[in-house]
Amino acid sequence: MARKNAILNLRQVLIKRRDGLRQALAGDLSLLKELREQTSGDVVDFALDSAQDELSSQLAEVESRELAQIEAALELMREDKYGLCEGCEKAIPLARLQALPYAATCIECQRAAERGGAGSGYVADWGRLLDTDGGEKDVTFSDIEVQ
Repeated sequence: MARKNAILNLRQVLIKRRDGLRQALAGDLSLLKELREQTSGDVVDFALDSAQDELSSQLAEVESRELAQIEAALELMREDKYGLCEGCEKAIPLARLQALPYAATCIECQRAAERGGAGSGYVADWGRLLDTDGGEKDVTFSDIEVQ
């Protein structure tokens, strides 16, 4: 019964975090739009704006990824599958869930996935992290050298 109560508390934590991330992302995206619309200033202003734009974009990406993980955890709660490791299907220890409420794997499966999936039924989906469109080519210094 203690695990069930802890999971109910984690649900509230996840919902609060989800709502906070949604508000932050809405603000971040509107800020990015405003930055793109500003065209006045000198080269230094443009460089600073570009750097700020890049940081805001990266932050929004991280927050978006976390939001997706939280949504997945809440869906698992609705399906009564929350707290089960996606790799070995054993219960994820409550201490791990309290530290990372949207954890989808136990520590052992997560470590195995980080080492390349050896010794576990869980296989990391690294394809989501890599750009695999094949459009990149090697660039040498002479290709970008100013003439």
